[in-house]
Amino acid sequence: MLKRHWNLLKSTGISPYLWTVLSILPFYFIFQSESTVNILIGIILTLSFFLFYRFAFISKGWPVYLWTCILIAISITSTTLFSYVYFAFFLAYFIGNIKDRIPFFTLYFIHLVGTIAAFNYKIVVQEPLFIKQLPFVVIVGISIILLPFSLRHRQERGQLEDKLEDANKRIAEFVKLEERQRIARDLHDTLGQKLSLIGLKSDLARKLIYKDPEQAREELKDVQQTARTALNEVRKMVAHMRGIRLKDEILQVKQILKAAQIDFVSDDDFTLSNVSLLTENILSMCLKEAVTNVVKHSGASSCHVSIEQSANESVITVRDDGKFDVTEENFSKGNGLAGMRERLEFVNGRLDILTGKGMTLIIKVPNVVRLTEREEAK
Repeated sequence: MLKRHWNLLKSTGISPYLWTVLSILPFYFIFQSESTVNILIGIILTLSFFLFYRFAFISKGWPVYLWTCILIAISITSTTLFSYVYFAFFLAYFIGNIKDRIPFFTLYFIHLVGTIAAFNYKIVVQEPLFIKQLPFVVIVGISIILLPFSLRHRQERGQLEDKLEDANKRIAEFVKLEERQRIARDLHDTLGQKLSLIGLKSDLARKLIYKDPEQAREELKDVQQTARTALNEVRKMVAHMRGIRLKDEILQVKQILKAAQIDFVSDDDFTLSNVSLLTENILSMCLKEAVTNVVKHSGASSCHVSIEQSANESVITVRDDGKFDVTEENFSKGNGLAGMRERLEFVNGRLDILTGKGMTLIIKVPNVVRLTEREEAK
């Protein structure tokens, strides 16, 4: 407890040696009195002050305010009887460490008004010992005005720094959680497509193994190549989570649709402008998931993919002629569609679902003009 109190004293910026001197100094003023009774009273007051001061530090709740009021009374009495004004330093320090706002201001004004009243009384009566130390009295007066607020400000700043540190830790945890979820989505989207392709080609090879052994061998070679490609992509993803270009993704889309015996219908131009790598990566992953869902669930014979850009947004449309039993009510179900929506929300995009003759997924993201292009336009 003594070590904790000493560290608290050091935190005020005042040397602990000064506090030691202020603890011994009252006895000098006490023994200036010629009355034995006054000397005895002064010793009792001084010892009581430090005793109650310790009680105030170790107490909690309302007893703290009771001890503080007693300490203020002892300080004012010592000033009045012995011209010892330096107990006010101890009280200013202690009051500055009170956390609750209302008790702080209440005790601050009680201490300030009481001490200033005692100072004025000693000036009026022209106490010689008090007048001699008038410059120090002025310093004490300034200290009891400013020191509590300085300590309180430092304490509040420390609390804010602690809260900021806790907030940063929570943010770091959220970032880790989001990163895990993102990696899970990336693995699902990347491996899901490749494994679907492997499954389709394996089924095709099994059907052709007696009818057309040569074609079956070709399909198995494709399975082997796809497995190696999947492994390579996973390694690259784990290494640096690289972005995926839309043109590269279109090649994968064509491959998986061909393996599923679904006709691929598309526009020739897949070039995007004013789209960041992050946005293009998200569009590529969403396109991959959309086509994977067509292969898995639609039973379609053809899939149409189109990309359009306006001044404000980029739109990818994936339309099939099969049956895709997904509605807005169960939109959130399934890792694929939920992952598409989460990705698009990250770049302020959206996903629309249209039903009718087959299923249509419309992926929309706003365009972002790079700063350098804006500057060049100027």
